[in-house]
Amino acid sequence: MKIEVKKNIMATNASAAAKNRERLLEHGICMVNLMASPGAGKTSTIIKAIEGTGGLLNLAVIEGDIASEIDSLTIEAMDIPAIQINTGGSCHLTAAMIGAALDHLDLEALDLIIIENVGNLVCPAEFDLGENARMMIASVAEGHDKPYKYPLIFREVDAILINKIDLLPYCDFDLAQFRQLVQSLNPGVSLIELSCKDGYGADELCDWLRETASRNRADLRS
Repeated sequence: MKIEVKKNIMATNASAAAKNRERLLEHGICMVNLMASPGAGKTSTIIKAIEGTGGLLNLAVIEGDIASEIDSLTIEAMDIPAIQINTGGSCHLTAAMIGAALDHLDLEALDLIIIENVGNLVCPAEFDLGENARMMIASVAEGHDKPYKYPLIFREVDAILINKIDLLPYCDFDLAQFRQLVQSLNPGVSLIELSCKDGYGADELCDWLRETASRNRADLRS
C-alpha cells in the first residue's frame, strides 16, 4: 500500500501560503523569504537592511529557529517588530507558521516583512510561505561548490548575496566559477557581493529591497 503523505503536506501548505499572500496583498506589504545555511550571516544581513532602509520602509522581521530567541531579541533592540517562531526541531518554516506570526503584527503599519528562515539549504526551498520574493545567502566561507550540491534553492531565489566577501583572500572560493554556475541555474537572479563586517555591498542590498517593495506596490496598483 502506498501512502501519499508528501502530496497532502504540500497541498495544505500551498493553501495556507495562498491565504498569506492574499492577506499581504490587502495591506500592500512585500514579504521576502531569506534562506541560508547556519552561520552564513542571515541576522547580520537583516541588521544591515534595517540600518539602510530606516525611514524609507516600515519593516518587521519574522525569525525562524529550531530553538532560542536570540535573533528576535537582537532585532527588537533596534526598535523593529520581531516575531520569533521556534520550530521545535523542524528544519523549515511553514506557511501556517507564518500566518500565525502575521496575526501578531500591525499589518497596517508595514511596507516590508523579512522572514529569516531556519538555517538549511534543502527544506526551506520546497515550502511556499506566501512570500513575494526569495533571497538566499551564500557565504564565501562555505565554498563555491554549493550550487552543485543544492541546485534547487539556487534556482528558486530572486537574489543571492555572496556574503563575507571580505574573506575572499583567505578562502578557497572561486568567485568567477560560482557566478558562472549560478547564472547557468538561474539566469535572471540578482547577485550581490556583501560584507556585513565592513558594510561593502549593503547599499546594493538595500536598493534591491526597496526596488522589490516598490515593484510589489506597483503590481498592486495595476
